[in-house]
Amino acid sequence: MTTAVIGLGLIGGTFALALKDENISTRVIGVENNEEHAAKALQLGLVAEVLPLKQAVELADFIILATPVTIAAAQLPEILDTITNQVVTDTGSTKLGLIEAIKNHPRRGRYVPSHPMWGTEFSGPEAARHNVLNGIVNIICDKEDSDADALSFVENIYHKIGMRLVYMEGVAHDTHLAYVSHISHISSFALANTVLGKEKEEDTIFNLASSGFESTVRLAKSNFATWVPVFKQNKENVLDVLNEYISQLRKFKSALEKENWEYLKELIEESNKIKKILK
Repeated sequence: MTTAVIGLGLIGGTFALALKDENISTRVIGVENNEEHAAKALQLGLVAEVLPLKQAVELADFIILATPVTIAAAQLPEILDTITNQVVTDTGSTKLGLIEAIKNHPRRGRYVPSHPMWGTEFSGPEAARHNVLNGIVNIICDKEDSDADALSFVENIYHKIGMRLVYMEGVAHDTHLAYVSHISHISSFALANTVLGKEKEEDTIFNLASSGFESTVRLAKSNFATWVPVFKQNKENVLDVLNEYISQLRKFKSALEKENWEYLKELIEESNKIKKILK
């Protein structure tokens, strides 16, 4: 089987490695507009060659779309225009933008929307990792709109990689991801900017930063090229969550301003209930 991976960054590169490590694809070819990334992907052996989009799609049996979600939404119709009976999936953190882009396409059924719940704060081909997808949840959306054979094909590949499959409607996916992923990144970006704005001495930040601070701002290292498109496509859901988050911050601020230590205790105890879910 020949697989075309479109976008050779962290996620695309990691899937390219997994397909080779698990002997799923005999040949993995790449598509990458960034010349430096293309050269690095070849140097690292992520792909056998890098080709233009149309040529790669025509040669492939399976296409994985791993570009930023706004770019992917523009590329997906072109990919479906090019294929005959190949299978296409994606790895985007939002789903509705892609689904809406091809909802009336005659080859809509060849597309299986998916979202692997894995990533790091690093980007580019050198960030790709071996053997990290086993046991990771992969969300497949709107499966009833995909052809049965295309869905089965993608499910089989993800099972071979060792991923755990969850099924969800695209609307629900984007709503839930705003709460469990997208707001976490905004919080991290905002906290990093707060500290950088108030604490001007880099050595002090480095020497005094606790593990709690480091883990909280880890996501602030994430690439804007990935996250601006996510926030753009999921703007309404992210704004809803952000408004609620700001409301919660105001409760903590009020408790401190009024020295209402009992209320502060209640807020913290309420938050502790997350331990029952995230053990």
